[in-house]
Amino acid sequence: MGIRTVNATRYVTPLREGGSLPAIVEADDDGMYVLKFRGAGQGPKALVAELVAGEIARACGLPVPEIVFVELDPELARTEPDPEIQHLISASAGLNLALDYLPGSVTFDPVAVQPDADLASAIVWFDAYVTNVDRTPRNTNMLMWHRRLWLIDHGAALYFHHTWKNYLERSREPFAMIKDHVLLRFADTLGEADLQMTGRVTPEVIDGVIRCIPDAWLTGDSPFVNGEQHREAYRGYLRRRLELPRPFLEEAIRARTGCL
Repeated sequence: MGIRTVNATRYVTPLREGGSLPAIVEADDDGMYVLKFRGAGQGPKALVAELVAGEIARACGLPVPEIVFVELDPELARTEPDPEIQHLISASAGLNLALDYLPGSVTFDPVAVQPDADLASAIVWFDAYVTNVDRTPRNTNMLMWHRRLWLIDHGAALYFHHTWKNYLERSREPFAMIKDHVLLRFADTLGEADLQMTGRVTPEVIDGVIRCIPDAWLTGDSPFVNGEQHREAYRGYLRRRLELPRPFLEEAIRARTGCL
């Protein structure tokens, strides 16, 4: 598994609806990307969550825009009149993360579009697995593009890594917030989704995704002695979460029963 690296050549415009002020940028491959800044308030852990959750979703066959690493030159800040943007670019010099920009896409509206039950169930299963708190009716973090649903913005997932104490024990916890998932009422094949998704999230997939996390993002308040030990903690959490019985699946099934 490999993630491409591009170089940002032009800051196009901020996306101010995002809490961390992501931006559309142009890169040296002539592509346009939605850049997530390492120097934003949420810090590198949001980029780790975006990378790990997004690439696991892709391995499961879920529709996620291409994820790339983006090298950001602080010199780009010199042409920006907004001091906040200048500071954000300067603070994010080096390696950042971005998703392929989907021009003309619109926010998913569950009133206007009823998703396929199998797809909805797979997404609910996935979000419960990676503890994604940010796929609610208030903020769906899904787009419709060319009549297809796309998943974006996984920076709030894997929230266990904000506190590493007892992380392996916490991997066995259910995910109560799945009750707020925007697709829960459509997810009537969760049992089938569990069989399918667990067959795809193999130890090899988990290992391949975790190996992609840059050393530069595994710093700060880490209790680990080096990057490899830090990566092994992510591997351990994600593998153990899949062990039977799966409390996150049981919680999702209970929550769906309660919302009908």
